[in-house]
Amino acid sequence: MSKFETVSPIDGKILFTREHNSKQEIEQILEQATQAQSSWKQMELAERIVVLEKFVAAVIEKKDILATELTEQMGRPIRYSAGEIEGFEQRATMMLDMAEEALADIIPTKQEGLTRFIRREALGVVLVLSPWNYPYLTAVNAIIPALAAGNTVILKHSEQTALVAERLLEAAEKAGLPAGIFQIIHCTHEQIGVVVEDSHIAFVAFTGSVAGGQAVQKAASNRFIGLGLELGGKDPAYVRADADVAFAVENLVDGAFFNSGQSCCGVERIYVHESLYQSFVDGFAKIVRGYVLGDPRDVETTLGPMVRTRNADHVRAQIQEAIDAGAEALIDPSLFEQNKDDSPYLAPQVLINVNHSMSVMQEESFGPVIGIMSVSSDEEAVRLMNDSDFGLTASVWTQNQAEALDIAEQLETGTVFMNRCDYLDPSLAWVGVKNSGRGCTLSKVGYEQMTRPKSFHFRKI
Repeated sequence: MSKFETVSPIDGKILFTREHNSKQEIEQILEQATQAQSSWKQMELAERIVVLEKFVAAVIEKKDILATELTEQMGRPIRYSAGEIEGFEQRATMMLDMAEEALADIIPTKQEGLTRFIRREALGVVLVLSPWNYPYLTAVNAIIPALAAGNTVILKHSEQTALVAERLLEAAEKAGLPAGIFQIIHCTHEQIGVVVEDSHIAFVAFTGSVAGGQAVQKAASNRFIGLGLELGGKDPAYVRADADVAFAVENLVDGAFFNSGQSCCGVERIYVHESLYQSFVDGFAKIVRGYVLGDPRDVETTLGPMVRTRNADHVRAQIQEAIDAGAEALIDPSLFEQNKDDSPYLAPQVLINVNHSMSVMQEESFGPVIGIMSVSSDEEAVRLMNDSDFGLTASVWTQNQAEALDIAEQLETGTVFMNRCDYLDPSLAWVGVKNSGRGCTLSKVGYEQMTRPKSFHFRKI
């Protein structure tokens, strides 16, 4: 049986070692999930919700412990980590609150002598594959609606945050979820492919890279099952001529550099109307120079290490390539004492004189770097924003909502914000287009992929 180690990006310390589940153990987990699902889906929705509310409460009960563990596993500054646990509670609560309406029967126009309705029926066993960058939030998006709808769930977390899966299992057991309803597995990429192909699995909810999504899709290619694929992003922002510059600067700095830029919906490129360009760039760089890069366990730290040295090296390479091609770096890395080559500690960088021939403006960075371009019109901004293989979110910064709506309707993304960014509203559908994936989580619409419609057509004699 193979093992894996989880190494903290903070200091290279091995946090824990775990064994991958054996083939026999995985088969038992799959069988148990299938057997348990029959009685779980027959339980009244109100009863399932009560149990799931206890599950959420059991998670929140350990918020401080979980926040500390989260910082140790993936390097987010401790001053922010508790916010993810609170976000877990908010999303779970909102999804449970809308479950009754989302799962209600659909009743067409009444016809004499006929009883007709559409019922949303659980799929069976849902496999949830979650990443390390927001391990609680990405997991809850699928776990709660899947369980509320009457499915059973098997969770496989990134090995970097495997402890998150274990903590969720502990909470489920404390809440009294029946055996087999929620389980976790630790396994290799090769094993995951086998699990996806297994006939016990009815749906796969994957959050991760484009390459990972392609691997999941390939593994499922011989089966007629649903896939939810939340993949990468290269999310743009456009600051119009009528924008509140100070407000846009403050929010876009946070949208680009929160979590060291390791957010699927983080801002990765910015287009600014030429009339505001210089003031925007000056203000943006000034705030970035005030970040504190360091040990994320220190409450003064505002920018932690990236999750791995190789991830930081990818961003370093993008920055250097852009500079070699004529970009100008506005941030002196020497301002940040913790910035070190061959380490996950990477100073934030702001690049100007960039263009779309550079990878930093085309390929996902997933790190603390941003490219800023000047544009002369809304039309130019829209063209550049759509010039991407990705389409997760985009933001428009303006004081004219009508103009923002006109621009938003032209953008090839799943979500468009006005005067905010890097945010998920559980009441709204979370969708990606192009290489940002397919399927939908959150909102009432998010329940649809966790169920199948079944029609009932009864005739009275």
